[in-house]
Amino acid sequence: MIDPRIDRLAEVLVSHSCRLQPGENVLIEAFDLPEPNLICHLVERAAAAGARPFVSIKNNTVLRSLYRSATLDSAQLTGGFESHVMSQMQAYIGVRGSTNSEEMVDVPGDQLKLVQQHVWKPVHIDLRVAKTKWVVLRYPTPSFAQTARMSTAAFEEFYFNVCTTDYEAMGRNQEPLRELMLATDRVKITGPGTDLEFSIKDIPVITCNGRRNIPDGEVFTAPVRDSLNGVITYNAGSRYQGTIFENVRFEFEKGKIVNATCQGQNKRLNEILDSDEGSRYIGEWSLGCNNHIRHPMLDTLFDEKIGGSLHLTPGNAYETADNGNRSAVHWDLVLIQTPEYGGGEVWFDGQLIRKDGRFLPDALQPLNEGL
Repeated sequence: MIDPRIDRLAEVLVSHSCRLQPGENVLIEAFDLPEPNLICHLVERAAAAGARPFVSIKNNTVLRSLYRSATLDSAQLTGGFESHVMSQMQAYIGVRGSTNSEEMVDVPGDQLKLVQQHVWKPVHIDLRVAKTKWVVLRYPTPSFAQTARMSTAAFEEFYFNVCTTDYEAMGRNQEPLRELMLATDRVKITGPGTDLEFSIKDIPVITCNGRRNIPDGEVFTAPVRDSLNGVITYNAGSRYQGTIFENVRFEFEKGKIVNATCQGQNKRLNEILDSDEGSRYIGEWSLGCNNHIRHPMLDTLFDEKIGGSLHLTPGNAYETADNGNRSAVHWDLVLIQTPEYGGGEVWFDGQLIRKDGRFLPDALQPLNEGL
């Protein structure tokens, strides 16, 4: 039996996110999917649009073995092979399922760094992000539902509702916030354990409404690289490179993270931040505004969109909103400012813009719908 929700999701990905055109090559990369239905729908819809679909199916259990045994030579060869494929693509759709979200937890940090620098960065940061029409998403699995603390059936319903929302309306509602951010110099963020200031002057501002991430719902820019001073404490847990980090706290001086702590994983946290020179600087700052997503579930694609949240990202800046920072790391860490998570404020040039997760200016009221 064909699930119409899967076909609708495939339509969003092909027609809205990637806007596939005749003659374009699209790589569909799938990880740990429990069944192939979505991939089949994507192939058929891409072909119907006149594009040429290519499929790569990967398994995280196999990748764990590859990462644990990787050498410099094998990582460079893998990066070269996958870069050759990616360089021929005009579009990319990445779909990740999960049978075990902890699969990479015992891969040594040095091995993950090797893969990050010689596979992930050249293939995804340098080519896929910079040169293709790309979109990434998760796939609903029992493991994912368990992380979200929901039944499988309830999570599937939530997932498809959120992922196939009206992205055109979302884009219209985000535009006044983009204009306000473009006119802003100084940003101040306050809340429990947080008192941070920085500039976003003359950095482009990007609205996100289903073109790159599914689900979506954020407006992002980047701080002026050396402008951050103060402290931020993130209250949403984050799974990164197989490790879960809680209560991450950064202290900044002239843009650099000079002190980094978290609950029980300080050594691993600082190993990541010492990956390269750019990993202790911030490459992205974003306001989350998808009010269908209310609570973190240890999945960045969902957590960074939470209504009333923000994320401040150590590592690489996107070229579309570039502050010049370059790194193999790009780690979206989330601070939720709704009342149940402790509240907080966002100020633009001395004006209070968002309090306890709710936008205050009249032009931004549509972004509060559903909170």
